[in-house]
Amino acid sequence: MVAGSPELIRVVAPRDAHIEGEWLGRKLRFFPDHEASHATGHEAWYALAGVDVEAAAGPSVVKIAIHHHDSLRESTEAITIHPAHYRTTSITVAPKFVEPGPEEQKQIAAEIEIKKKAYAGTADHPLWTGNFAAPVPAKATDSFGTRRMLNRKLASVHKGMDFRASMGTPVRAGNTGVVVLAQPLYYEGNCVIVDHGLGLMSLYMHFSRIDVKPGQRVAKGDRLGLSGATGRVTGPHLHWAIRWDGAMLDPAKLLRMNLNGLQ
Repeated sequence: MVAGSPELIRVVAPRDAHIEGEWLGRKLRFFPDHEASHATGHEAWYALAGVDVEAAAGPSVVKIAIHHHDSLRESTEAITIHPAHYRTTSITVAPKFVEPGPEEQKQIAAEIEIKKKAYAGTADHPLWTGNFAAPVPAKATDSFGTRRMLNRKLASVHKGMDFRASMGTPVRAGNTGVVVLAQPLYYEGNCVIVDHGLGLMSLYMHFSRIDVKPGQRVAKGDRLGLSGATGRVTGPHLHWAIRWDGAMLDPAKLLRMNLNGLQ
């Protein structure tokens, strides 16, 4: 397991159990897979989790507690996190996106609070259904986790996947969920965030046009807007990111996960 990896954790427990878990300081939220029930009265429970792209390499421990009637069963599992060897790239953007002025800094600070509020609005049950799908029918670049030099200064780690989407390409929801943010932001440009439940969210950036509103439920494949070049960009493209409880995960790995039939 490397930094940036999404993970699916499976536990077999009684149907009427209550399961709690913790990993890397984050709460694990389990949901039952009723279709995988066992004749013994047990069934599979799952938690979709992950390791942040900037997580430190080294040992970690998953802690799980199964509450069933008056009994408590606790278990731990040691998991080693390995470093991910991401590239370093250099790009040139408008100076205001590297050294924003006082007014821009006020805007950025206000938007941090707006995003915090959006992230806090996650559903307490899974909204997604089955596998995730790419938001545009375009080629993705190998950009997740890349250390970016902006105007010759190390500015950030790239925490999403870029698609070479030409201006005006329809951008579609990667899975079922509820829109929790749909507005222009300083760095992200026209941005849409979709909550998929249990802390899992997908972020879509740099739209030329937004076609959804906060609170709107969307199905996998529904159009969210059109790709563009707003915000901190070098040209038209779509930036797609996956966030779980504050951890930024590799969208390419989520696309390869088999989530069919879990609900």
